[in-house]
Amino acid sequence: MKLRNKMVLSNFLFFLLPFMLIGFFVVDQYRQSAIDKATEQTKSTIERVKMRTDETLGVVIAASSRLMLDNDLETIVTTRYQNTIDVVDAYREYEKFRSYYTDFNPEISRIKLYVDNPTLLNNWEFLPIEKDTETSFWYQAARKQSGLIGWYYFPDVTRNANSMLSLVRSVYFAESRTFGVQVMDVNTNLLNSMLRQEDTETVLADGNGVIVASNRDSMIGRKIQDTHLGPDAVDLKPGTYDLDVDGHKSKVFVDEFTPDKSFSGLRIMTVSPIESIVREANRINRTGLLVISVAAVLALILIYFICTLLTKRLLNFSRQINRVSMGNFNVALALDGNDEIGQITRQFNQMVANIRDLMEEVTKSHEQTNELERKQSEIKLKMLASQINPHFLYNALESIRMKAHLKGEKEISQAVKMLGKLMRKNLEIKGQEISLRDEIEIVRCYLEIQKFRHDDRIDYDIDVEPGAERVTLLPLLIQPLVENSVIHGLERHFDGGKVAVRARLEDGGLTVTVEDNGIGFSPEKLEAVRQSLAEQEAERIGLNNIQQRLRLTYGSRSELRIESSQQGTRVSFRIPLTEGIAHV
Repeated sequence: MKLRNKMVLSNFLFFLLPFMLIGFFVVDQYRQSAIDKATEQTKSTIERVKMRTDETLGVVIAASSRLMLDNDLETIVTTRYQNTIDVVDAYREYEKFRSYYTDFNPEISRIKLYVDNPTLLNNWEFLPIEKDTETSFWYQAARKQSGLIGWYYFPDVTRNANSMLSLVRSVYFAESRTFGVQVMDVNTNLLNSMLRQEDTETVLADGNGVIVASNRDSMIGRKIQDTHLGPDAVDLKPGTYDLDVDGHKSKVFVDEFTPDKSFSGLRIMTVSPIESIVREANRINRTGLLVISVAAVLALILIYFICTLLTKRLLNFSRQINRVSMGNFNVALALDGNDEIGQITRQFNQMVANIRDLMEEVTKSHEQTNELERKQSEIKLKMLASQINPHFLYNALESIRMKAHLKGEKEISQAVKMLGKLMRKNLEIKGQEISLRDEIEIVRCYLEIQKFRHDDRIDYDIDVEPGAERVTLLPLLIQPLVENSVIHGLERHFDGGKVAVRARLEDGGLTVTVEDNGIGFSPEKLEAVRQSLAEQEAERIGLNNIQQRLRLTYGSRSELRIESSQQGTRVSFRIPLTEGIAHV
């Protein structure tokens, strides 16, 4: 492939294509965000509808509860009248239905009471129970759930378009030991007005799936399965669904709520076409696609033009190089610019002028290269041998440990196991960062071996804050500090002592502290140690190595901090947990 085509392709693959993919990803995320936001708004709408519907039905429930305690009402419906005049007089004297309830509670459209008293007259408020009424589903449900409230729509000669929902409730008259059914027609115009304040299509349906209120007038009075929602909508449980409504992908939200003292409730359904939800996102998508396409075409044309000019000059340069490669050292390129290619041209001309003088140096360079390759081969063999020996030694130690374990020498077996584990950990270290957990494991193995060597005269404590063990850091930062504490602080102490290793996550970093209660440093000695670390003197090889690695990798704020007295020594360092330096 020609260089020009490579550059054009590289620009497309590594700049334009990622830019386009990121653009598509952002638009898709914006689209999904719009859907999520609409979902949250719809859930808020449902909660608002539930609350306001519950307030409306609460007035009806309160009126029903008061009527159940009305003694005058019980007297009217339980009295056996001798003639029609007595019935009419009793109806005339009882005006609470209108004066106490319907006139002062716009939520109630009509109140009716069905009772088993054939002497009563049907005035659309007091109704004797007929056979059709007694076999109706709502009457049976009210009698079965004695005292509880049901919410239903059912056809009735007294019902009008402004009242599509009724409260039904069984009433027991203790004096006559008879039952009646209380029916209160709800003024669903109030519910419709409340639903019209919502933007999304919203319906309220009773337990039988009849829509009793909606912000779409054409839906009222129809069963859910007979609407554009489809026959499967009536069986949906509360939740969110993706359905095809009138040929449009839509989000359908379903919820149910049961008012106080009720045995049946209402179902709330909202329909939000996905197309309307993501209309703005799709517009941005089309605009973004157009911008990206135009930018990509212009960028490709510009890059193609620039690459053509570059490759033309490079081809001329290539022809001159071919002449030199054939042994013609008398060629010279004409300078055609001061850019990088022009600089290469000048350097090429200088190279051709000096090439004869460099022939001998090239010959010597070949000889040196051959010698270097030979030495590298020797180094590779030595490196291979240095890897074989530790592996061999580790395997030998494992055999010794097993024999000691079989003979009951548990302490020896454990010490050999720790030594072998320490060797294996050191073999695994390749120079890259390791987790704090692995570094602490090396420290633990080393301290266990020292504890075995000194007959428990040396003790240790390791305390790592939960979560800190996942932090990565340079290998062998803590173990040399622990080794210094043991060798210089505790081995020279007659009574031995204790080494404490602690790791804490604080102030946005990891703080590691190694502390012992050994002989410590005198003030003069401590100052000399600090001075040697500051000046990077070679006599402090171990501490100086750690200090340099901390400085180079994590900055000056991570340098070693040494505190010491006659009661012990404390060494600490800090690793910032910023991206690219140390991470969890």
